[in-house]
Amino acid sequence: MKIVVTSIFVEDQDKALDFYSETLGFVKKHDVPTGEYRWITFVSPDDQDGTELLLEPNAHPAAKEYQKNIFSEGIPATMFGVANIHKEYKRLVEKGVKFTIEPTKMGEVTIAVFDDTCGNLIQIIQQ
Repeated sequence: MKIVVTSIFVEDQDKALDFYSETLGFVKKHDVPTGEYRWITFVSPDDQDGTELLLEPNAHPAAKEYQKNIFSEGIPATMFGVANIHKEYKRLVEKGVKFTIEPTKMGEVTIAVFDDTCGNLIQIIQQ
């Protein structure tokens, strides 16, 4: 068994599509209409057959509440691995990304956390 799709709630799928592709650099794999919303997934440019990230609309009240609460508590919705966190931090800052935690050594790893502009905090990690 392996993880093939994981999801993240977003406030606006179009805005999230732009952020996750243009700013973060993920590759859009699927963009399929599903009624009022769309099935939009992304993959890493380095692993296009790997795990897909689904931009899940937060239309359900429970999803909105969950997203709002973890954001207000400073809890990242998900984590992405990077090879060089300082290089990635600099690249994202230059694109206007706002970080809540700058690269910080935590034992064996270094982490940073940024706002995805779609209702989530995202943690990046260099192991």
